[in-house]
Amino acid sequence: MRDPSLPPDDIAGAGGRPGRAPGGYGAPPGPYRTTRPAGALSREPTDPRGMRPVHDDIGFSDAEPANGQRGRPGPVDDDSPDKGRGSRRERKGKGPRSATRTIVEWVAVIGGGIVIALVIEAFFIQAFWIPSPSMVSTLEVGDRVLVNKLSYRLHDVHRGDVVVFERPEGVGGDESIKDLIKRVIAVGGDEIEARNGLVYVNGERLDESDYLEPGTPTDNLPPTKVPEGEIFVMGDNRTNSQDSREFGTVSEDTIVGRAFIKVLPLSDIGWL
Repeated sequence: MRDPSLPPDDIAGAGGRPGRAPGGYGAPPGPYRTTRPAGALSREPTDPRGMRPVHDDIGFSDAEPANGQRGRPGPVDDDSPDKGRGSRRERKGKGPRSATRTIVEWVAVIGGGIVIALVIEAFFIQAFWIPSPSMVSTLEVGDRVLVNKLSYRLHDVHRGDVVVFERPEGVGGDESIKDLIKRVIAVGGDEIEARNGLVYVNGERLDESDYLEPGTPTDNLPPTKVPEGEIFVMGDNRTNSQDSREFGTVSEDTIVGRAFIKVLPLSDIGWL
């Protein structure tokens, strides 16, 4: 039976055995009393200097936000003076176009297109129309072809090429036509002649089946030596063509370019 004269269990008497601390046995000896009432254990952390409640200041506040969500940022004020400044600047900078500015822009676009077209025509590609039947059946009257003006800056003239060249002097017909279109049959250094309606180059028969109608004869072509730097040309319509059989060989310097594609009529587009 406990002696009522002894101190309570949470007090160690002088020279006595240690009593039990609030947490159990093992408390240090000496006078000790908790300042916390029995059963009043608190779960919130305390500041050891003043025993005041401590709160985490990150994302929390003591005041309850108006939207009822504690610890979350409230709505942004839509009436802020900074709101919409960029939008107003953008709208302010995009005013209605003036008629003068629109006209100037269109003139610049059209003018630039014309300049580009002229440069292309002068140095790269030019369109030509066919005014005569001398190249039938490869090219009909009224057909349109494109001529590559750079071809012979990059490689030599080849037999079988369809070329546009400056009209030689003495050629009859429409004087307004400044250029002619024919097929190259022989190049500088070749010897060409016709035998029994067939063409021979350097003693060998020339195969023209790819562009001549079957049975097309080639006449009025005695043995001819083609000078260096010149070409011998004929139309594919051998019986109705003014060509080198009449006006002689053509200087390569007068060649405008190589016709490489027929673009009109659309139903007959194709490579040459």
